[in-house]
Amino acid sequence: MSALSSDSLLQTLQWRYATKQFDPSRRIDDTTWAALEESLVLTPSSFGLQPWKFIVITNQELKDRLVSHCWNQRQVADCSHLVVMATMMAVDEPYVDRFIQRNMEVRGMPAEALEGYRRVIINDVVLGERSKVAPEWAARQAYIALGQFMLAAATLGVDTCPMEGFVRPLVEAELGLGERGLQAAVLCPAGYRAATDKYAAATKVRWKAEDVIERLV
Repeated sequence: MSALSSDSLLQTLQWRYATKQFDPSRRIDDTTWAALEESLVLTPSSFGLQPWKFIVITNQELKDRLVSHCWNQRQVADCSHLVVMATMMAVDEPYVDRFIQRNMEVRGMPAEALEGYRRVIINDVVLGERSKVAPEWAARQAYIALGQFMLAAATLGVDTCPMEGFVRPLVEAELGLGERGLQAAVLCPAGYRAATDKYAAATKVRWKAEDVIERLV
């Protein structure tokens, strides 16, 4: 595998910004989008449990309806693909068993070899203290996916805009998430910046490295 150079990585991060205006005439091609979907699939998560669904919306009528639920931000309508990162409200034992079964399928491991792992997950996420804050725990996992998705998109020259500015109950009702035991954690429109987006050329404002990084040597 050829590694991305340090300079290329930093140039990509400098190029990326929270896009305020998307060009509605431009669409992400199928090959590029397939890679971005796979970047979501490959996202790491606590215990590897992946307590999420990534809902990809390209239907224009639906995207238009969501604008009023998203503080009238046009990004959700003008982007090429809108990703709603939805997470589980609770993790139950059957879900953990499905996950263990998936481990057996992918890694060819017998059930008994995974029993200890299963027991740790059950005692923590299903029965333990974490189960009391399951929605918040799962939502934090979504932000790992969000960061990975935005970096993957920028690497492929695709713009994104992470969005917490939406009315959660309305978005969830529009997409029927509640009856599926899901909550809308964060939204991420993806597409290509409009030439008129003044923020594209704005210099990033960040603290200096010495203000946010501490080295213990």
